[in-house]
Amino acid sequence: MTTPRIFFYVQHLLGIGHIARASRIANALVKDGFDVTVVTGGLPVPGFPGEGVKTVALPAVVASNAGFSGLADAEGRPAGEDFLSTRRDLLLDAFHAARPDVVIIEAFPFGRRQMRFELLPLLAAIDKSEPRPKLLSSVRDILQENRKAGRDAETVALVRDHFDAVLVHGDPNFVRLEDTFPLTAEIADKLLYTGLVAPPAAPEPSETFDIIASAGGGAVGAELIGAAKEAAAMLPDQLRWLLISGPNLPEADFAALSQNAPQNVTLMRFRKDFPSLLRGAKVSISQAGYNTVGDLLRTDCRAILIPFVAGGETEQTVRAERLQALDLAEILPETGLTSGHVKEAVEKALTAPGRGAVSLDLDGAEKTAGIIRAILAGN
Repeated sequence: MTTPRIFFYVQHLLGIGHIARASRIANALVKDGFDVTVVTGGLPVPGFPGEGVKTVALPAVVASNAGFSGLADAEGRPAGEDFLSTRRDLLLDAFHAARPDVVIIEAFPFGRRQMRFELLPLLAAIDKSEPRPKLLSSVRDILQENRKAGRDAETVALVRDHFDAVLVHGDPNFVRLEDTFPLTAEIADKLLYTGLVAPPAAPEPSETFDIIASAGGGAVGAELIGAAKEAAAMLPDQLRWLLISGPNLPEADFAALSQNAPQNVTLMRFRKDFPSLLRGAKVSISQAGYNTVGDLLRTDCRAILIPFVAGGETEQTVRAERLQALDLAEILPETGLTSGHVKEAVEKALTAPGRGAVSLDLDGAEKTAGIIRAILAGN
């Protein structure tokens, strides 16, 4: 039997969460014996998509603002018609060259409406293909709420007309799709829960820090890291701090954070061994993104979460509140965050008892591979 071919489209616009989760899934698919091509459409991120994965890098686009209302190229210029039509043609060429058995589109049609200029033509090309590949949507467990009137109905129509299944990367005992997508009942027959796509348990850390503050991709993390840096100066200096700004933090912000850092504070842009470092830490301060939380749930580290709320974002707040209800995290507000808030939260976390084992399903990447094998087998 020939090796099944997967064509996996992922577009990250602001943070690195989407490409990180897609990469974990792609790596699990490769280990399961699939031939995987990941098509990326955002700025390059070190370490992703990972070894053994074929990649096609489209000319990068990013969100032109925190509200995701526009697209810009890698230099920050508005993405014009010629640029976008070139991207669309490159995507379609890559699809035809790959001749996949399965196409996975990350986020769409539940998100990434900005990419319809190339994704609707891709859906049309899939429908015309002989044989037609299976088409799967890959979505996180919590969707952005407060969408405009008609958006949910449009999403349902696209799912029913084009998609064979929707892979929901979550544990239904933690959160269900209907909690943030009101029309879930209309597509319930297409939903397949995979479990959370968390990393495998990390190896022992190469060095240890007591407190790690991280800002994900870093495009919007300067205030979080700044507050953590100031809190470090207010707490005992025998505590070792690691501040990870993220690869996308503007250079001017990184330079400002580097100035006058206390002796017990290390500032870096990125650490590939982040999961290992969390394993050795007592406290983590971070946003409440899907992948960061997945990393945290594999450790005994106490979590202080600062959900991202710019542009009306609700997804991280929902996740953080669910975790707090399970005594797996404490929450600080992003708006008005001060070093005093961080100091108090860290002091509380350092004296809190260790939490027990997490009962959530964290093996979503491996289970996704098994689900796709079953789909191809017609089960």
